[in-house]
Amino acid sequence: MILLMYIFAMRKTKNKKLTEIHAPIVEALKKYYKNPSVQFHIPGHTKGLGTLPDFRNLIGKKALSLDTTDEFDNLGTLNPATGPIKEAQELAAQAFGAKETFFLLNGSTIGNLAIAMGLTKKGQKVVVNRNCHRSVLTGLIISGADPLWIIPEKLNDWGLWGNINPQDIEKLLKENDDVSLVWITNPTYEGVVSDIKSISEVCKKYDVPLIVDEAHGCLWNFHDKLPQTSLKCGADIVVHSLHKTGGSMSQSSMLHISKDSKIDPSDVERSLMLLHTTSPSLLLLGSLDASRANLQSDRGQNQINKAISNAKYLRSEIDKMEHIHQLKSGFGFMTDVTKIFIKADGLSGKRLESILEIDFGIEVESASDEGILILSNIGNKKSDFQYLAQCLHKIDTHNYKDIYYLENKKHMPMLTPIIKKNLRDAYFSKKEIIPKSEAVGRLSGEVVAECPPGISILLPGELITEAHLPYLTDYDTIEVIKG
Repeated sequence: MILLMYIFAMRKTKNKKLTEIHAPIVEALKKYYKNPSVQFHIPGHTKGLGTLPDFRNLIGKKALSLDTTDEFDNLGTLNPATGPIKEAQELAAQAFGAKETFFLLNGSTIGNLAIAMGLTKKGQKVVVNRNCHRSVLTGLIISGADPLWIIPEKLNDWGLWGNINPQDIEKLLKENDDVSLVWITNPTYEGVVSDIKSISEVCKKYDVPLIVDEAHGCLWNFHDKLPQTSLKCGADIVVHSLHKTGGSMSQSSMLHISKDSKIDPSDVERSLMLLHTTSPSLLLLGSLDASRANLQSDRGQNQINKAISNAKYLRSEIDKMEHIHQLKSGFGFMTDVTKIFIKADGLSGKRLESILEIDFGIEVESASDEGILILSNIGNKKSDFQYLAQCLHKIDTHNYKDIYYLENKKHMPMLTPIIKKNLRDAYFSKKEIIPKSEAVGRLSGEVVAECPPGISILLPGELITEAHLPYLTDYDTIEVIKG
């Protein structure tokens, strides 16, 4: 018996060693905290002593003590990456299967801006899906490149954009021999997945780089029950928002360049050096390092398993309901199981959201015209989903009246932009602010895109039509190009 216990203990120790995860920034911060020095440098709150006591008590002295920036105490620098930060980026590249990985502060937005600045220029054409995030279009405003619109499938019954057809991309590449990039979003905000492998094959056929904003798919690389990451499907660059679903702190993301990409990483790095803060937060960088390490660990794998299991449980409960429905894979597209989009008969998404929040104390990821989005996160417990299922069953069997449609507002822009002027030229044109009632027929001078999901309603240089007005009920005035 003693021998068996010894063997079991040895196996346990061996397995622990095999699954031990190295997190260099986290380890450097631990060393920094345990060996305090007298500080005569930024940040000026000096380990929290110079901040409001209520705030210090709220977030804790330890967090403020660790709120330092790079260049001090052998913590490394971000741009260019050195020390523990460089090592952490290299470990992330190995974990995600990339040639090179860059840590991003200011979210995936700064990654998209850097891609546009580094890889496109004025007058070039970029194939972009209609439901891309506003940061992609902001990047094109900066560079001066012109979008060629890919219109994804419309899931009209759900009020959502669906998957991208590879044939539509090939058609645009056939008709335009001066396309510099194909830049698409996968998955959609609501979890609809496109066939990236086929899209990649089309791009390679025409020798055009493929960029994928995979902000909402950072877990995919770590579980075979989730869709395959675009890095494994032939994309040249992939951007991941680790803070969205991967467990890092808000506004921390990663940009990966694939192993077989012809894109020079230095072209992207130069743009990041222009855009990034010169005082990067080690807390945010450490959280990226910790997120990667956690997802690779046995603990992280177990959390992903639970997220998938919890999502499947909720979906099975929804299938038992008469008036509440879920968006599923099929009908020509796939979905990420951990993103559950549901709708209720006779209720708008906004009304369903308010019922859950006011009557049951539940907050969902977002609500649109038709339904709501629920995320099964790695931090959720099974009891969270049991409670949510109970609440949905109550809503399913009670008569809630929808009052939201009386406001005549729409939330998911389903229009094809009519661009009359280059985005950059329009953005820097002389403008005037006019009443919304006078805006039809004018060219927008601003980006209008409400988050979530950050899909544009209006772009600089876009013709404003009557169809825009239901999306603009919260706006009294619109900025338009003068003259």
